[in-house]
Amino acid sequence: MTGTPVGAEMTESFGMWGGMLLVLLIAGRYFGVTLTESTATVHSLRRRTVQWADVQAIRIEGFQGAQVVVLYEADGRRTRLRAPITGFLCWDRGFEDKFRTIGRWWQEHRGPDWAPVLLPGAHVSGPPLLDGNPFASPTQ
Repeated sequence: MTGTPVGAEMTESFGMWGGMLLVLLIAGRYFGVTLTESTATVHSLRRRTVQWADVQAIRIEGFQGAQVVVLYEADGRRTRLRAPITGFLCWDRGFEDKFRTIGRWWQEHRGPDWAPVLLPGAHVSGPPLLDGNPFASPTQ
């Protein structure tokens, strides 16, 4: 025995977990995506800019028990957005609406010269096309 009362250890443990939860909640406000006329700026641990003209499809995918929005780019890169996200502990009632907003924004701003390209590895691991539509919710 170290001589430390059990209650103090529990208080310290709960305090540490509470502090981690607070940090995650505060940091979560900085994650997301900013939609501009020509790009989607993805705010994550590192900021990344994706040109709308390079996006080939937008999908909802499962990731670690949650649903996330993924941008498929012409070069085969997949960019998973940190927000919007919905799952067991972070249910977002507006998730589908946010997904559709991002999709509409892409369709309106990808440019008149945009043309679909076969994604590298599409026959193996690319996004499934529902009725040939590159922007289709799996819930439709």
